[in-house]
Amino acid sequence: IMSNTASSLRVGLFIVTAIGAARLAGAQSLEYPPTRTAEVVEEFRSVKRIVDPYRWLESSDDAEVQAWTDQQNALTRQALDQFTEERARLTERLEQLLGTHVGSPPVIYGERFFFAKRTGLQNHAVIYVREGALDAGPRVVLDPNQFSTDGTVALDWWYPSPDGSLIAYGKSESGSEKSTLHLRDVTTGTDRELVIPYTRYASVAWDADSGGFTYTRYPEPGTVPPGDEDYYRHVYYHKFGTDWQADPKIWGDGHAKEELAGVSNSSDERYQFMSTTLDWAKNDLFIRPMGQHEFRPVAVGLEGLFSGDVLGDQLFLRTNYQAPHYRILVTDVNDPAPENWRDLIPEQNGVIDGFAIIDGKLVIHLLENAYSRVLIYEPDGKLIKEVELPTLGSVSGISGRPDRSDLFFQFESFAYPPAVIHYNLRQHTMETIDRLEVPVDLEPYETKQIWFNSKDGTRVPLFVTHRRGLPLDGSNPTVLNGYGGFNISLTPEFYRAAIPWLDRGGIWAVANIRGGGEFGAEWHAAARLEKKQNCFDDFIAAAEKLIADGYTRPAKLGAQGASNGGLLMGAMMVQRPDLFGALVCEVPLLDMLRYQHFAIARLWISEYGSAENPEQFEFLHAYSPYQHVKEGVAYPAVLFRTAESDSRVDPMHARKMAAAMQAATSSDRPILLWVEKKAGHGAGHPLSKYIERQLDIWTFFMWQLEVPPADTEPDTPPPAEQ
Repeated sequence: IMSNTASSLRVGLFIVTAIGAARLAGAQSLEYPPTRTAEVVEEFRSVKRIVDPYRWLESSDDAEVQAWTDQQNALTRQALDQFTEERARLTERLEQLLGTHVGSPPVIYGERFFFAKRTGLQNHAVIYVREGALDAGPRVVLDPNQFSTDGTVALDWWYPSPDGSLIAYGKSESGSEKSTLHLRDVTTGTDRELVIPYTRYASVAWDADSGGFTYTRYPEPGTVPPGDEDYYRHVYYHKFGTDWQADPKIWGDGHAKEELAGVSNSSDERYQFMSTTLDWAKNDLFIRPMGQHEFRPVAVGLEGLFSGDVLGDQLFLRTNYQAPHYRILVTDVNDPAPENWRDLIPEQNGVIDGFAIIDGKLVIHLLENAYSRVLIYEPDGKLIKEVELPTLGSVSGISGRPDRSDLFFQFESFAYPPAVIHYNLRQHTMETIDRLEVPVDLEPYETKQIWFNSKDGTRVPLFVTHRRGLPLDGSNPTVLNGYGGFNISLTPEFYRAAIPWLDRGGIWAVANIRGGGEFGAEWHAAARLEKKQNCFDDFIAAAEKLIADGYTRPAKLGAQGASNGGLLMGAMMVQRPDLFGALVCEVPLLDMLRYQHFAIARLWISEYGSAENPEQFEFLHAYSPYQHVKEGVAYPAVLFRTAESDSRVDPMHARKMAAAMQAATSSDRPILLWVEKKAGHGAGHPLSKYIERQLDIWTFFMWQLEVPPADTEPDTPPPAEQ
């Protein structure tokens, strides 16, 4: 086979024999399915000779690949389902913990308060509305549990109209996130006739009179080259009563297929914004008065991220342009050119994570050492008050209206269950209007934030949660979680699915490694592109800190990560297999030389780079996990989890890596693969599948990290009396 790329790739195909079955450790005797190899040899610029023996596993639709996957799934079920009594106890406990729910913070449209909430073991949260008042009785307006009998058709997104009479929403099948737009009449609770396909990840900006909307849509199959249907997300306008196929295009022609656009309204519904980006670290921002066609530039071609809102004739901008921790700028909405910008709220010690205009004031969400603070400012930049939060934790879902005193948000922490808070911005009173009631006493648990030095001396924080009085003798089963990419922050979360683990004497740890957004733009940039190795070094240092401080030891240390965090787990497998006893690697990127050819992965080139670029090939090849699996290494136990309908990260990564590691490992630790049916990257997962996922993860960790059975008391003293 011959082909050409920017790196002058030459490819040859050679057929090799099948791998013999290998034995696994466990309560039962398990054997890996035989896996044939068909080596594809690539030479990048005639220098790097790359051998890929499992490229045939990239083809999800191939009958041989499907049969191989079924054999791997059967092996994983045999391995995990053998612990019948333990899984039954875990299932009961998880259903108790996950069968109670808290609603989302209300959002106000017209005189209606909308929120989402599950009840019991419902697969999906239901959209409710309260008419006219916050204390009015709730009414169901949109129930995704009615979409399918097994819960695999999900509600992807929803946007109420300004008057609260309609909801534009997207639904998709099997976790694919390939949404179709529908229109729900809030009064009748039924759908209108409008149906618009190809609206995956759609953003919707309504007309002020609720008579139409501007929205994003992907191309119809056949209108772009095959394989490009996942790109060209362009902006259209739809007026009710017209054919959606004739909707005029507002933006998109002449732009790169990977460039993404999103639209939104100002909080007063007088203006609309459009944001476009080719880079996860910067975007262009445009604005137009409601009802006008043309967007005017606000920030174009600048090295930073921008978002905005309007109050009166003032445009407020949040940006990390020349301010890595972000700042708030203000300018005339009618003349928003950069030369007219003024600093309003300067860069802080913490990161300005977001802002909202509520009751004519600026509500600022500040992230400081990965904890949330909420501050209230006058429009002239004068600080009014800081909202006193229940404890150190995380704020999300800030909402309100510019002409009302109601501020809503959700608050949670590691040992503080999520609660919906209502804060009155005029009286400065706060009340909890909903909270998660969990069937567990949280007093025995504690969380510490500890700091450690990474390989290059950078100080990195780590949250550690466990039962009080835990002995630091290196004997504790521990699971370390991390992400480290795309400017995404890991903040204190009430992870109730981990309570069975904590109850058994386990430790749950979260590392705020570089690549995230916890400490601003520089923290993100420090683990992008050629600096990606920094996030791996940070995670290794976090694991070593847990061991050095006596929390655990390698044989009792597990780690878990998904998506970009799955890439992190892959790096741990090949870079420090001696450091971990077990790894759970979910929906992962693992072949970094070919990732950009699958699904929507070209959108991530600004984060990772591409092997098609000769310079970027060098650093990608230096860490790409799949290319660094070595025969004869004693690898830790690994559970790969991926999904057949994942439209973000192709399951080929997990298939190829599992095959390579099963063939290479010299240890008796199992290398297992689970490819979930009728599921995707994670968004829209029904609760039933989420429980099954947690059940498999904790079964695997308890098995491989040798956690005593549930009827055996953990060797942990009771909490000290206060």
